[in-house]
Amino acid sequence: MGFPDSEVKFGQQELIHAVVPLLKLLCLAVIGTLLAHPKTQIVPKSTFKLLSKLVFALFLPCTIFFHLGQSISVQNLALWWFIPVNVIISTVIGCLLGLLVAVICRPPPEFFRFTVIVTGFGNTGNLMLAIVGSICHNANNTFSPNCHTTGTAYVSLAQWVSVLLVYTLVYHMMEPPLEYYEVVEDEGEIEIVHDLPVNNLSRPLLHEAEWPGMEDQATEHCKTPFIARVFANVSDFSQSSIPDPDSLQDVHEREHPQSPKSIRCLAEPRMVRKMRIVAEQTPVRHILQPPTVATFLALIIGMVPSLKSIVYGDDAPLSFLTDSLDIMAGAMVPSVMLVLGGMLAEGPNESRLGIRTTVGILVARLLILPMLGIGVVFAADRLSFLIEGDKMFRFVLLLQYPTPSAILFGAIASLRGYAVSEASALLFWQHVFALFSLSMYSIVYIKLLLTYI
Repeated sequence: MGFPDSEVKFGQQELIHAVVPLLKLLCLAVIGTLLAHPKTQIVPKSTFKLLSKLVFALFLPCTIFFHLGQSISVQNLALWWFIPVNVIISTVIGCLLGLLVAVICRPPPEFFRFTVIVTGFGNTGNLMLAIVGSICHNANNTFSPNCHTTGTAYVSLAQWVSVLLVYTLVYHMMEPPLEYYEVVEDEGEIEIVHDLPVNNLSRPLLHEAEWPGMEDQATEHCKTPFIARVFANVSDFSQSSIPDPDSLQDVHEREHPQSPKSIRCLAEPRMVRKMRIVAEQTPVRHILQPPTVATFLALIIGMVPSLKSIVYGDDAPLSFLTDSLDIMAGAMVPSVMLVLGGMLAEGPNESRLGIRTTVGILVARLLILPMLGIGVVFAADRLSFLIEGDKMFRFVLLLQYPTPSAILFGAIASLRGYAVSEASALLFWQHVFALFSLSMYSIVYIKLLLTYI
């Protein structure tokens, strides 16, 4: 028995809407790979590094400011509350899956924590913006005519949560393990390099692909097991390069003498003191980078009607400025995919994770987590947490689950001196296989959204 013609046409239509946008992105990535391949070297690596800096400092902030500022309002912000919550939920579920992978696949002990965090933290930034931009490129897309503006606004709101997680949870979870400090040190991965030039061509493109300049923000303790040292009270540890928190506190008190009232206030519990020392070493101050600054400005201007009427709209006095930003924002999607292609052209590094652990992370991150994400989003829909009838809102929430691990892991791993080769190899294979898993889940998502919403 054959299917009715309407059902056949519906299946073909959803297939086109799901696969064609990803094929566009794939073509851009392949072009970047061909341009940057070592055998051709049509475009040198330095050009891709400059392009990634343009994306980070110009194209991405313009995209966020233009689209988020138009869509945001006090009422919309109250309706979009589940977007940052979904980022946290996806990260928690991913970390639990990573813990399961680490227990089942048994990676080398020094990479147990790495397996957990790399499975949990996904690419909720540039890649999602590229997918949304490609899907909304045609006027007859599956979603509304203004899906590009709303979709970009949804992704931008989620991105600042991811950046905050990077400089807190991921930063501390990626510190070198204390019990394997000698192993890491023998491989020359914990040496702190001062005054590293910004355009150092020896760095892999992976370290500059999404958050350029992160390695230049290295602190005195970024390549040492600082938290483990603070909380383990290891007084007889031989490595002189590991900082002693007690000596740090003594030096700080000598350089900044306190008043009698302040001294009384410093009589705090030992655990609270340790937590305060760790908090002081958390580089949250680096969160104020161009994309996050653009997000804050768009939120402030968009939620104040008098300011919004001046900046946004065809009749706004500053419409020429937003039009200029929109023109520059148009270069973001091709630039992001060209840089990704250049990163893939460098190929995978050697990894000591083992094939079993690598496959386990790929399956958990790219196959199992998206299925759990469908359950989370549809449960939230049943509980009336989501905007009624907004397919793009649900699509962005679903899209936070099947993306590969964030490219930021390459920069964080190099910054912390921990699992540098393993992060590079894993990110390479994840982005290769994500081409197929993202296509599959895009079809599933669009099918579900068209059927049930």
